[in-house]
Amino acid sequence: MSLRPAQLADIPALQALIAESVMVLQLDYSEAQRQAALGTVFGVDTQLIIDQTYFVVELDGEIVACGGWSFRKTLYGADALAGREDNRLDPATDAARIRAFFVKPGWTRRGLGGQILKACEAAAVAAGFRRFELGATLTGIPLYRAYGYEPIEATEAQMADGLTLPIVRMGKTL
Repeated sequence: MSLRPAQLADIPALQALIAESVMVLQLDYSEAQRQAALGTVFGVDTQLIIDQTYFVVELDGEIVACGGWSFRKTLYGADALAGREDNRLDPATDAARIRAFFVKPGWTRRGLGGQILKACEAAAVAAGFRRFELGATLTGIPLYRAYGYEPIEATEAQMADGLTLPIVRMGKTL
């Protein structure tokens, strides 16, 4: 297995992995919520790939997990999410954003999320950040708690057809 920065050429594989991960593993949400969230709340954020802050775990040419961090204001969401804020954060006063973690079904509980999370934190620290925030799915909360993240507030992402997606903003300070 190798951990590497995602490339623009990976986008089709990432889209397929994210859709499969959401529909099979995000069972804390209804099928309607998962469907509505795909492509907006859940999906590829091309800016992370361009910024070289999005990572993939690859095995024999197959991407089995992905996740990243950001020095931009947006806390979560794919390219199509309304209200994105791509302004740069100030490491002296702002928290880096941990973003868009997904694992291929059948590859959970193997430490892949933790491996990516550690790489993200190390890269953010190298960029001067000492605090981290993320928008955790209900399914993702145990992973982030295991790595020292604490809940800050519960919120809901607004989606089409009046649906919402509960998300928990979590944080960690080194």
